[in-house]
Amino acid sequence: MLNFLPASILYIMSSLLLAINTTVWAGLISLGGIVKLFIPFIAGRNALTRIMNKFMWAWATCNGGILYLLADIEWDIQGLENLDKNSWYLLISNHLSGLDIAVQTYVLRNHIPMLKFFLKRELMYIPFLGLGCWSLDMPFMSRTSPTKLKKQPKLKGKDLIATRRACEKFKTMPTSIINYVEGSRFTEDKHARQNSPYRYLLKPKAGGIAFALSAMGEQFTHLLNCTLVYPQTKSDPLSEVMHGKINKIIVKIEVLPVPEVDNTRYFSEAAYRVEFQRWLNQLWKEKDEQIHQVMLENGIEKQDKT
Repeated sequence: MLNFLPASILYIMSSLLLAINTTVWAGLISLGGIVKLFIPFIAGRNALTRIMNKFMWAWATCNGGILYLLADIEWDIQGLENLDKNSWYLLISNHLSGLDIAVQTYVLRNHIPMLKFFLKRELMYIPFLGLGCWSLDMPFMSRTSPTKLKKQPKLKGKDLIATRRACEKFKTMPTSIINYVEGSRFTEDKHARQNSPYRYLLKPKAGGIAFALSAMGEQFTHLLNCTLVYPQTKSDPLSEVMHGKINKIIVKIEVLPVPEVDNTRYFSEAAYRVEFQRWLNQLWKEKDEQIHQVMLENGIEKQDKT
């Protein structure tokens, strides 16, 4: 560990190492995407996707090595014993920092299939990023605006059909999809503007997880409820770890049954959406209490919302 070095030196070193790590593996993944464009057979494309997933595994592993170099981190990981790399998971999580995805891919890389995101179709056309995500078989989805749906009602349901078609490849390839249901990283300012009922969380949004379950619900074997805590951080965890200041990272994984979503009712009945949102709110209430207990165990106390 190099955390005995001045924070400014650590920040420069970490910036260079993270940039090199991302450039190398993203470059190889993008190169694989170019090759994949010219492979006519599904079996060949799937085989190349598995190689691209190994490149992502290598990226995640190198990130872990960089974290080891930067700081003397105590890892408190719970719930890995119930996971299986040959299963299909939908993972939901609180969202604190740009550090989150590096932590989660590193911690989970040997226990579940490499994490994938549902991405907006527009991202497909961004040079390198779109090609890299496509080569990893990350599903791109279209979301027709409410205004356009009012003008063209025949488009209703087309987005879900297209997304389901894009996800058919996952029927034979174990897959993990991650969704940050709060829709944004936690900050005290956002927390105050939302008037969030939780102490450590923003309000969860049910739309993304409902869409994922509607598109792939029958494929998922379990829902993973992931809770991230950086108990000693005072500002942005990514900045702090790059300065060598983070000394503890907590990741708790809870394996839950996959909730059923009737996509016809969800997208047409307000009462059904409210009920699903109520289920998610209760899950977030329990997560908030779990984080509170972690904070108390680490000598940090935050007052209840009143």
